[in-house]
Amino acid sequence: MKPIDNREQNILDRALKALERTTGIHGQVIELALRDEQGRRADAMVVIEANGQRYPYVAEIKRVDRFAILKDVRNQHAHYGQAHQPLLVAPRITTETAEKCRELDLQFIDAAGNAYLRGPGLYVLVKGQRVIEGENLLLIGHEGKRAGTATHLRVIFALLCKPELLNAPYRDIVQAAGVALGTIGCVFNDLTDRGLTTGGKRKGDRAMLERKKLIDEWTTTYPIKLRPKLHPRRFKAPKPGWWKQVDITQYAAQWGAEVAAEKLTGYLRPNTVTIYLHKEDGLRKLTRLVAENRLRPDTEGDIEILDAFWDIDDEPPMTQTVPPLLAYADLIATLDPRNLEAAKLIYEQYLTPTDTQA
Repeated sequence: MKPIDNREQNILDRALKALERTTGIHGQVIELALRDEQGRRADAMVVIEANGQRYPYVAEIKRVDRFAILKDVRNQHAHYGQAHQPLLVAPRITTETAEKCRELDLQFIDAAGNAYLRGPGLYVLVKGQRVIEGENLLLIGHEGKRAGTATHLRVIFALLCKPELLNAPYRDIVQAAGVALGTIGCVFNDLTDRGLTTGGKRKGDRAMLERKKLIDEWTTTYPIKLRPKLHPRRFKAPKPGWWKQVDITQYAAQWGAEVAAEKLTGYLRPNTVTIYLHKEDGLRKLTRLVAENRLRPDTEGDIEILDAFWDIDDEPPMTQTVPPLLAYADLIATLDPRNLEAAKLIYEQYLTPTDTQA
Protein backbone atom coordinates (compact mmCIF):
# COMPACT_ATOMS: atom_id res chain seq x y z
CA MET A 1 0.00 0.00 0.00
CA LYS A 2 1.07 3.59 -0.50
CA PRO A 3 3.17 4.88 2.44
CA ILE A 4 2.37 8.18 4.11
CA ASP A 5 4.36 11.04 2.63
CA ASN A 6 7.07 13.07 4.36
CA ARG A 7 4.71 15.92 5.15
CA GLU A 8 2.22 13.62 6.90
CA GLN A 9 4.98 11.93 8.89
CA ASN A 10 6.31 15.34 9.85
CA ILE A 11 2.87 16.33 11.19
CA LEU A 12 2.64 13.09 13.19
CA ASP A 13 6.15 13.49 14.67
CA ARG A 14 5.52 17.11 15.62
CA ALA A 15 2.13 16.31 17.13
CA LEU A 16 3.63 13.64 19.39
CA LYS A 17 6.43 15.99 20.47
CA ALA A 18 3.91 18.78 21.10
CA LEU A 19 1.73 16.42 23.17
CA GLU A 20 4.71 15.67 25.42
CA ARG A 21 5.56 19.36 25.64
CA THR A 22 2.08 20.48 26.75
CA THR A 23 1.01 17.47 28.83
CA GLY A 24 4.12 15.45 29.70
CA ILE A 25 2.50 12.43 28.05
CA HIS A 26 4.70 10.35 25.76
CA GLY A 27 3.52 8.80 22.52
CA GLN A 28 5.27 6.67 19.96
CA VAL A 29 4.65 5.35 16.47
CA ILE A 30 4.43 1.55 16.33
CA GLU A 31 3.70 1.13 12.62
CA LEU A 32 3.16 3.35 9.59
CA ALA A 33 0.69 2.77 6.72
CA LEU A 34 -1.02 -0.35 8.02
CA ARG A 35 -3.92 -2.51 6.81
CA ASP A 36 -6.17 -4.81 8.81
CA GLU A 37 -7.29 -8.29 7.75
CA GLN A 38 -10.17 -6.82 5.73
CA GLY A 39 -7.81 -4.56 3.81
CA ARG A 40 -8.88 -1.35 5.56
CA ARG A 41 -6.04 1.13 5.94
CA ALA A 42 -4.86 3.59 8.56
CA ASP A 43 -1.98 6.05 8.44
CA ALA A 44 -0.30 4.79 11.60
CA MET A 45 -0.56 2.78 14.79
CA VAL A 46 0.28 4.97 17.79
CA VAL A 47 0.62 4.13 21.47
CA ILE A 48 0.13 6.79 24.15
CA GLU A 49 1.77 6.08 27.50
CA ALA A 50 0.24 7.68 30.62
CA ASN A 51 -0.16 6.76 34.28
CA GLY A 52 1.75 3.52 33.76
CA GLN A 53 -0.68 2.37 31.05
CA ARG A 54 -0.48 2.06 27.28
CA TYR A 55 -3.33 3.27 25.08
CA PRO A 56 -3.24 2.06 21.43
CA TYR A 57 -4.73 4.17 18.62
CA VAL A 58 -5.14 3.98 14.87
CA ALA A 59 -4.11 7.41 13.61
CA GLU A 60 -5.54 9.34 10.67
CA ILE A 61 -3.39 12.31 9.59
CA LYS A 62 -5.49 15.07 8.08
CA ARG A 63 -5.75 18.82 7.74
CA VAL A 64 -9.20 19.75 9.10
CA ASP A 65 -10.81 22.28 6.76
CA ARG A 66 -14.42 21.21 7.38
CA PHE A 67 -16.31 19.62 10.26
CA ALA A 68 -17.57 16.73 8.11
CA ILE A 69 -14.01 15.34 8.17
CA LEU A 70 -14.33 14.71 11.90
CA LYS A 71 -17.30 12.40 11.50
CA ASP A 72 -15.59 10.63 8.59
CA VAL A 73 -12.47 9.91 10.67
CA ARG A 74 -14.50 8.65 13.60
CA ASN A 75 -16.59 6.33 11.44
CA GLN A 76 -13.74 5.19 9.20
CA HIS A 77 -11.98 3.37 12.02
CA ALA A 78 -14.96 2.44 14.21
CA HIS A 79 -14.49 -1.23 13.25
CA TYR A 80 -11.35 -1.41 15.40
CA GLY A 81 -13.56 -1.05 18.50
CA GLN A 82 -12.31 -0.11 21.96
CA ALA A 83 -9.04 -2.00 21.47
CA HIS A 84 -7.72 0.63 19.04
CA GLN A 85 -9.55 3.95 19.17
CA PRO A 86 -9.33 6.34 16.18
CA LEU A 87 -6.98 9.28 16.68
CA LEU A 88 -7.10 12.36 14.48
CA VAL A 89 -3.65 13.91 13.96
CA ALA A 90 -3.71 17.40 12.43
CA PRO A 91 -1.43 20.39 11.85
CA ARG A 92 -3.73 22.44 14.09
CA ILE A 93 -7.10 21.98 15.73
CA THR A 94 -8.85 25.28 16.48
CA THR A 95 -10.76 25.81 19.72
CA GLU A 96 -14.08 25.45 17.95
CA THR A 97 -12.96 22.30 16.17
CA ALA A 98 -11.72 20.90 19.49
CA GLU A 99 -15.19 21.39 20.96
CA LYS A 100 -16.73 19.63 17.96
CA CYS A 101 -14.29 16.73 18.43
CA ARG A 102 -15.23 16.44 22.08
CA GLU A 103 -18.92 16.54 21.14
CA LEU A 104 -18.35 13.70 18.65
CA ASP A 105 -16.00 11.92 21.08
CA LEU A 106 -13.22 11.93 18.49
CA GLN A 107 -9.81 11.96 20.15
CA PHE A 108 -7.06 14.07 18.58
CA ILE A 109 -3.60 15.55 18.88
CA ASP A 110 -2.09 18.36 16.82
CA ALA A 111 1.27 19.95 16.10
CA ALA A 112 0.50 22.91 18.38
CA GLY A 113 0.04 20.75 21.48
CA ASN A 114 -3.76 20.68 21.55
CA ALA A 115 -5.21 17.31 22.46
CA TYR A 116 -8.30 15.40 23.49
CA LEU A 117 -7.57 11.92 24.87
CA ARG A 118 -9.94 9.76 26.83
CA GLY A 119 -9.67 6.22 28.21
CA PRO A 120 -9.68 4.21 31.44
CA GLY A 121 -7.67 6.36 33.85
CA LEU A 122 -6.94 8.95 31.15
CA TYR A 123 -8.55 12.30 30.37
CA VAL A 124 -6.73 15.09 28.54
CA LEU A 125 -8.21 18.23 27.01
CA VAL A 126 -5.90 20.98 25.77
CA LYS A 127 -7.16 23.67 23.38
CA GLY A 128 -6.20 27.16 22.30
CA GLN A 129 -2.50 26.36 21.68
CA ARG A 130 -0.98 27.87 18.53
CA VAL A 131 1.67 26.43 16.24
CA ILE A 132 5.12 27.80 17.03
CA GLU A 133 6.04 30.68 14.73
CA GLY A 134 7.98 29.51 11.71
CA GLU A 135 6.35 26.07 11.56
CA ASN A 136 3.08 27.12 9.90
CA LEU A 137 4.35 26.99 6.31
CA LEU A 138 6.01 23.61 6.88
CA LEU A 139 2.80 22.10 8.29
CA ILE A 140 0.22 23.70 6.07
CA GLY A 141 2.11 23.92 2.78
CA HIS A 142 0.90 26.41 0.19
CA GLU A 143 -2.84 26.04 0.94
CA GLY A 144 -2.86 29.07 3.20
CA LYS A 145 -2.12 31.32 0.22
CA ARG A 146 -5.45 30.47 -1.40
CA ALA A 147 -8.70 32.27 -0.77
CA GLY A 148 -9.44 30.49 2.49
CA THR A 149 -8.49 33.20 4.94
CA ALA A 150 -11.13 34.93 7.04
CA THR A 151 -10.94 38.15 5.01
CA HIS A 152 -11.18 36.27 1.70
CA LEU A 153 -14.22 34.40 2.99
CA ARG A 154 -15.92 37.73 3.69
CA VAL A 155 -15.45 38.79 0.07
CA ILE A 156 -16.65 35.48 -1.36
CA PHE A 157 -19.73 35.59 0.89
CA ALA A 158 -20.64 39.02 -0.49
CA LEU A 159 -20.15 37.84 -4.08
CA LEU A 160 -22.32 34.76 -3.54
CA CYS A 161 -25.09 36.68 -1.79
CA LYS A 162 -25.08 39.56 -4.25
CA PRO A 163 -23.77 38.36 -7.64
CA GLU A 164 -23.93 41.82 -9.18
CA LEU A 165 -20.91 42.72 -7.04
CA LEU A 166 -18.78 40.61 -9.39
CA ASN A 167 -18.62 43.58 -11.75
CA ALA A 168 -19.14 46.37 -9.23
CA PRO A 169 -16.45 48.93 -8.32
CA TYR A 170 -14.05 47.60 -5.71
CA ARG A 171 -15.24 50.20 -3.20
CA ASP A 172 -18.73 48.63 -3.30
CA ILE A 173 -17.26 45.20 -2.50
CA VAL A 174 -15.19 46.73 0.31
CA GLN A 175 -18.38 48.18 1.80
CA ALA A 176 -20.28 44.90 1.50
CA ALA A 177 -17.52 42.66 2.87
CA GLY A 178 -15.88 44.98 5.40
CA VAL A 179 -12.33 44.30 4.18
CA ALA A 180 -9.35 46.33 2.99
CA LEU A 181 -9.24 47.39 -0.65
CA GLY A 182 -6.14 45.29 -1.37
CA THR A 183 -7.98 42.09 -0.49
CA ILE A 184 -10.37 42.31 -3.46
CA GLY A 185 -7.82 41.84 -6.21
CA CYS A 186 -6.23 38.90 -4.40
CA VAL A 187 -9.57 37.13 -4.16
CA PHE A 188 -10.43 37.69 -7.82
CA ASN A 189 -6.99 36.48 -8.90
CA ASP A 190 -7.41 33.30 -6.86
CA LEU A 191 -10.93 32.64 -8.16
CA THR A 192 -9.79 33.14 -11.75
CA ASP A 193 -6.68 30.97 -11.33
CA ARG A 194 -8.87 28.12 -10.04
CA GLY A 195 -11.42 28.47 -12.81
CA LEU A 196 -14.25 29.57 -10.51
CA THR A 197 -14.71 32.93 -12.24
CA THR A 198 -13.60 34.31 -15.57
CA GLY A 199 -13.10 37.67 -17.22
CA GLY A 200 -12.46 40.89 -15.39
CA LYS A 201 -10.20 42.71 -17.84
CA ARG A 202 -13.03 44.95 -18.99
CA LYS A 203 -15.93 46.39 -17.06
CA GLY A 204 -18.85 43.99 -16.88
CA ASP A 205 -17.18 40.86 -18.28
CA ARG A 206 -16.47 38.94 -15.06
CA ALA A 207 -18.73 35.87 -14.67
CA MET A 208 -19.26 33.12 -12.08
CA LEU A 209 -18.41 29.71 -13.60
CA GLU A 210 -18.65 27.35 -10.63
CA ARG A 211 -21.21 28.81 -8.22
CA LYS A 212 -22.15 25.48 -6.63
CA LYS A 213 -18.51 24.56 -6.07
CA LEU A 214 -17.84 27.95 -4.49
CA ILE A 215 -20.89 27.60 -2.22
CA ASP A 216 -19.67 24.17 -1.09
CA GLU A 217 -16.17 25.50 -0.50
CA TRP A 218 -17.40 28.50 1.49
CA THR A 219 -19.79 26.36 3.55
CA THR A 220 -17.09 23.95 4.66
CA THR A 221 -14.42 26.60 5.32
CA TYR A 222 -16.51 29.24 7.11
CA PRO A 223 -17.03 27.40 10.45
CA ILE A 224 -13.31 26.88 10.89
CA LYS A 225 -11.67 29.97 9.39
CA LEU A 226 -14.13 32.86 9.87
CA ARG A 227 -16.77 31.96 12.44
CA PRO A 228 -14.37 31.65 15.42
CA LYS A 229 -13.27 35.26 14.79
CA LEU A 230 -16.82 36.63 15.24
CA HIS A 231 -16.58 36.82 19.06
CA PRO A 232 -19.18 34.14 19.82
CA ARG A 233 -20.93 34.63 23.17
CA ARG A 234 -23.38 32.23 24.81
CA PHE A 235 -26.45 32.97 26.87
CA LYS A 236 -29.45 31.28 28.43
CA ALA A 237 -33.06 32.52 28.38
CA PRO A 238 -35.53 32.12 31.27
CA LYS A 239 -37.92 30.11 29.08
CA PRO A 240 -37.86 28.33 25.71
CA GLY A 241 -39.54 29.97 22.76
CA TRP A 242 -38.70 33.47 24.05
CA TRP A 243 -37.54 34.47 20.56
CA LYS A 244 -40.91 33.93 18.86
CA GLN A 245 -42.30 37.34 19.80
CA VAL A 246 -39.05 39.27 19.35
CA ASP A 247 -38.41 41.64 16.45
CA ILE A 248 -34.69 41.00 16.33
CA THR A 249 -34.05 43.83 13.85
CA GLN A 250 -34.72 46.44 16.55
CA TYR A 251 -31.38 45.36 18.00
CA ALA A 252 -29.59 45.69 14.62
CA ALA A 253 -29.43 41.90 14.54
CA GLN A 254 -30.68 38.95 12.50
CA TRP A 255 -31.64 35.36 13.26
CA GLY A 256 -29.30 32.64 12.01
CA ALA A 257 -29.08 28.84 11.88
CA GLU A 258 -32.12 27.02 13.32
CA VAL A 259 -34.38 30.04 13.84
CA ALA A 260 -33.53 31.28 10.35
CA ALA A 261 -34.39 27.82 8.99
CA GLU A 262 -37.76 27.89 10.74
CA LYS A 263 -38.56 31.30 9.29
CA LEU A 264 -37.23 30.52 5.80
CA THR A 265 -38.72 27.04 5.37
CA GLY A 266 -41.23 26.46 8.19
CA TYR A 267 -39.63 23.02 8.61
CA LEU A 268 -37.52 23.12 11.76
CA ARG A 269 -38.50 23.52 15.41
CA PRO A 270 -35.42 25.28 16.84
CA ASN A 271 -33.57 23.83 19.82
CA THR A 272 -30.89 26.54 19.73
CA VAL A 273 -30.91 30.24 18.88
CA THR A 274 -28.20 31.93 16.82
CA ILE A 275 -28.08 35.73 16.46
CA TYR A 276 -25.77 37.86 14.32
CA LEU A 277 -25.34 41.39 15.67
CA HIS A 278 -24.34 44.22 13.31
CA LYS A 279 -21.64 46.74 14.18
CA GLU A 280 -23.71 49.90 14.36
CA ASP A 281 -24.09 50.69 18.05
CA GLY A 282 -23.34 47.02 18.63
CA LEU A 283 -22.47 47.10 22.33
CA ARG A 284 -25.49 49.21 23.26
CA LYS A 285 -27.80 47.03 21.17
CA LEU A 286 -26.35 43.87 22.71
CA THR A 287 -26.91 45.26 26.20
CA ARG A 288 -30.52 46.05 25.31
CA LEU A 289 -31.08 42.64 23.75
CA VAL A 290 -29.74 40.87 26.84
CA ALA A 291 -31.56 43.07 29.35
CA GLU A 292 -34.96 43.25 27.64
CA ASN A 293 -35.10 39.50 27.06
CA ARG A 294 -33.58 38.59 30.43
CA LEU A 295 -30.73 36.62 28.94
CA ARG A 296 -27.89 35.58 31.20
CA PRO A 297 -24.33 34.58 30.26
CA ASP A 298 -23.87 30.81 30.23
CA THR A 299 -20.97 29.05 28.49
CA GLU A 300 -23.24 26.05 27.90
CA GLY A 301 -26.27 28.15 26.93
CA ASP A 302 -28.41 27.42 23.89
CA ILE A 303 -28.26 31.04 22.63
CA GLU A 304 -25.23 32.16 20.65
CA ILE A 305 -24.59 35.76 19.64
CA LEU A 306 -21.93 36.55 17.05
CA ASP A 307 -20.71 39.65 15.22
CA ALA A 308 -22.15 40.14 11.75
CA PHE A 309 -19.44 40.44 9.10
CA TRP A 310 -21.32 41.74 6.05
CA ASP A 311 -23.25 44.77 4.85
CA ILE A 312 -25.16 43.76 1.75
CA ASP A 313 -28.70 44.95 2.45
CA ASP A 314 -29.67 47.33 -0.33
CA GLU A 315 -32.15 49.31 1.74
CA PRO A 316 -34.08 49.13 5.01
CA PRO A 317 -35.86 47.50 6.65
CA MET A 318 -33.36 44.83 7.64
CA THR A 319 -34.66 41.30 7.16
CA GLN A 320 -35.30 39.13 10.21
CA THR A 321 -32.95 36.38 9.00
CA VAL A 322 -29.34 36.30 7.86
CA PRO A 323 -28.69 35.59 4.16
CA PRO A 324 -29.70 31.99 3.36
CA LEU A 325 -26.10 30.99 2.59
CA LEU A 326 -25.03 31.77 6.16
CA ALA A 327 -27.99 29.93 7.70
CA TYR A 328 -27.17 26.98 5.44
CA ALA A 329 -23.49 26.93 6.49
CA ASP A 330 -24.28 27.09 10.21
CA LEU A 331 -26.78 24.25 9.91
CA ILE A 332 -24.37 22.06 7.94
CA ALA A 333 -21.63 22.62 10.54
CA THR A 334 -23.74 21.12 13.35
CA LEU A 335 -23.77 17.67 11.65
CA ASP A 336 -27.22 17.21 13.26
CA PRO A 337 -29.51 15.15 10.96
CA ARG A 338 -32.48 17.50 11.67
CA ASN A 339 -30.41 20.51 10.71
CA LEU A 340 -28.95 18.82 7.64
CA GLU A 341 -32.47 18.22 6.34
CA ALA A 342 -33.39 21.87 6.96
CA ALA A 343 -30.15 22.95 5.23
CA LYS A 344 -31.12 20.88 2.20
CA LEU A 345 -34.45 22.72 2.00
CA ILE A 346 -32.73 26.10 2.24
CA TYR A 347 -30.34 25.11 -0.54
CA GLU A 348 -33.15 23.94 -2.80
CA GLN A 349 -35.34 26.99 -2.17
CA TYR A 350 -32.74 29.78 -2.00
CA LEU A 351 -29.30 28.68 -3.21
CA THR A 352 -29.84 26.44 -6.22
CA PRO A 353 -27.94 28.15 -9.04
CA THR A 354 -29.95 29.65 -11.85
CA ASP A 355 -28.97 29.08 -15.44
CA THR A 356 -26.98 32.30 -15.41
CA GLN A 357 -25.20 31.47 -12.14
CA ALA A 358 -24.25 27.83 -12.70
